[in-house]
Amino acid sequence: MSAVGSHKRLTPARISSMKGGKPIVCLTAYTTPMARLLDEHCDLLLVGDSLGMVLYGMETTIGVTLDMMIAHGKAVMRGVAKACVVVDMPFGSYQESKETAFRNAVRILQETGCDAVKLEGGEEMAETIAFLTKRGIPVMGHIGLMPQQVQTAGGYRSVGHSEHETSKIRRDAHAIGGSGAFAVVIEGTVEPLAREMTSAMHIPTIGIGASAACDGQVLVSDDILGLFNDFTPRFVKRYDELGKRVADAVAAYAEDVRSRKFPAADHTFKRRP
Repeated sequence: MSAVGSHKRLTPARISSMKGGKPIVCLTAYTTPMARLLDEHCDLLLVGDSLGMVLYGMETTIGVTLDMMIAHGKAVMRGVAKACVVVDMPFGSYQESKETAFRNAVRILQETGCDAVKLEGGEEMAETIAFLTKRGIPVMGHIGLMPQQVQTAGGYRSVGHSEHETSKIRRDAHAIGGSGAFAVVIEGTVEPLAREMTSAMHIPTIGIGASAACDGQVLVSDDILGLFNDFTPRFVKRYDELGKRVADAVAAYAEDVRSRKFPAADHTFKRRP
């Protein structure tokens, strides 16, 4: 549960009401310390399955498990007092059937105390989202580029270039808009189409590699801070290079240890008189 239970956090309904208003600020969080740092500045914190690559060194999100998402969801909730927290449902936890999706979504909500779950998919997942939302589970949708489908989609690439892709994304947006989802992520989608979908949908769109016209934006925190350097998507803006600063600090520490400059007298304990 939230570390500061007396504070009122943003709800999915409140996020939904922000459609067309002040842009929604969203970042990923996977740990308690990072959640505490981000909470004051964000409306939404997403415990994304991107943690598989960012924290565990996986090549894709496919290997992320439900237990991993719950563990990190719990950690984030310990550091949040203000933001609405959404936890990704990992690959394989919801595609089999809407009943399976319900059972796993309930586990996530009950065991983490988060506010909502997010799952990928458009028209093929609309029935599942409707099933969940009618049973009291707030759901955020995810269309456009879908990382959990990267192995069948031909890799990480932007979508919406062909008429076939454009038609599919339009159908997906329409389906998710009518499913009961309180918001939807639009990822890796060409700007004019993302702008069009934002205008057409009655729920907030959260863009990532989409359009400034979206109702909000989300990025991976480690990307904007320069802590993840395996690759940098085109749509990421770096706001710092903390990775280099961490490496420099560790190098200075290592030099001090090897030269016996650390620990100095100030860092050791004297015998009491």
